[in-house]
Amino acid sequence: MPSQGLQQVQKLKQSLVLAPQLRQSLKILQVPALELRSVILEELQGNPVLEELSNNDISIEDESAKQREDDGDDSPGEDEPGDNGRLEFSEDFSVLRKLGGDWSEHMRQESGEIEYSSEDARRRQHFFDSLTGETSLQESLMEQARMSESDPEILKALEYLIGSLDDSGFLTASVSDIALMAGVSLKKTQNAAALLKTLEPAGIGAADIGECLLIQLRHAGRGNSLAAKIIRDHWALLLRRRLPDIARKMGVSVDEVREAVDDIRKLDPAPGRNFSDDANRFIEPDVTVERDDNGGWNVILESDYIPRLRLSPQYKEMLAKGVLKGKEREYVQEKFRSGRFLISSIEQRQQTIEKITRELLRKQRDFFEHGRSQLRPLTMSQVADAVGVHETTVSRAIANKYIRTPHGVFDFKYFFTPGYAGSDGQSVSNKTVKERIARIIDAEPPQKPYSDAAIVKMLEEEGIKIARRTVAKYREELGILPTNLRRRYD
Repeated sequence: MPSQGLQQVQKLKQSLVLAPQLRQSLKILQVPALELRSVILEELQGNPVLEELSNNDISIEDESAKQREDDGDDSPGEDEPGDNGRLEFSEDFSVLRKLGGDWSEHMRQESGEIEYSSEDARRRQHFFDSLTGETSLQESLMEQARMSESDPEILKALEYLIGSLDDSGFLTASVSDIALMAGVSLKKTQNAAALLKTLEPAGIGAADIGECLLIQLRHAGRGNSLAAKIIRDHWALLLRRRLPDIARKMGVSVDEVREAVDDIRKLDPAPGRNFSDDANRFIEPDVTVERDDNGGWNVILESDYIPRLRLSPQYKEMLAKGVLKGKEREYVQEKFRSGRFLISSIEQRQQTIEKITRELLRKQRDFFEHGRSQLRPLTMSQVADAVGVHETTVSRAIANKYIRTPHGVFDFKYFFTPGYAGSDGQSVSNKTVKERIARIIDAEPPQKPYSDAAIVKMLEEEGIKIARRTVAKYREELGILPTNLRRRYD
């Protein structure tokens, strides 16, 4: 019988572990230009030998590099150690000492006593008291409720009801369940639910879209209007746009029904969305592709948000003169290696993105020339083979990045798409097929819209063979209603 207890056992296994520098390189490759600046600034704070170049420094660096190139100087540059271990630099060290003196003087002035009167304190407090933030839907509703109701049990039930609202403002739980959770009688919970439907924005607290629209009409004093009667009595026909059937059942003309439907369109089907967080994102393209004066194409990388870095000449001098010893020298040398790798990773990132963009320009030239209808099928492996990198490198390089073209700003992934073979042997991307389907539907007669089968035949006449279920799938992805819901009755 084996003994029980804790035992130490050695096991040999192989595993892939990414080095910290490799992780950093992959991170730099993946992040877009706006986020890359934050990553670089974080490295600047943790690496004392890294410096961000100002505009004047960039000019000096460029002139020095040009001078070395003109002179044919093959000696190590400012950022590289020579064979004898010395680190050369081009800027005058006296400038650094002068800057250090100016900074010390500035700090001495700032560290002096500053008068702070009671009036200054009052103004400061007034400033902080004046700061405002956005009011949430829940806060707005509770504030309105406290002004119109004083019963603490109703307010307690109302607080639970408000907590059960979804982002659109609909009630996601039954009133009886809310009463049990709040520990309030069903009668008072029902009163709280009725109170909730009287609050602004109109339509809050409804169980579905139909009730939400009816509440808004009642708030507007139109609870008995034709629009309200259509929603209340003929909701299913309205969803199917059967306007003639609604007119016949209500004994009114189709024109009157159409005017009522136009009024319904002006209502808000999701009133709670006005209080939700703004999901819009600011997009700054990483690359711009534009025409030059000679009719060719220019690829311009976004570099305004990427700091220009260099290794500190001051630390280079300290290493060259042997000022640092022991662990201090090892620490600075390690930071030099880390900084040099960071600069190299940034340069490699820019070069990889530029190569991928130029390959996209070569393979998707018809798109850049004529627009979306000329987009061709393309895979990442094709671009990776042409650029000379692995497919996963292409995937990381284009992640969350955008390209500005003469036809708009597009996600890099937009250009990688499967496709279909046309009758002429040319490949057509699925995005081109989607655009063609959208154009066919836009041009269809409103009284007799095309079916998916009819669209299939039209595409076949253009040399694109595609299944009916694929047309239905693309139509749904485009947000286009089926045939019976697109039909208009005049």
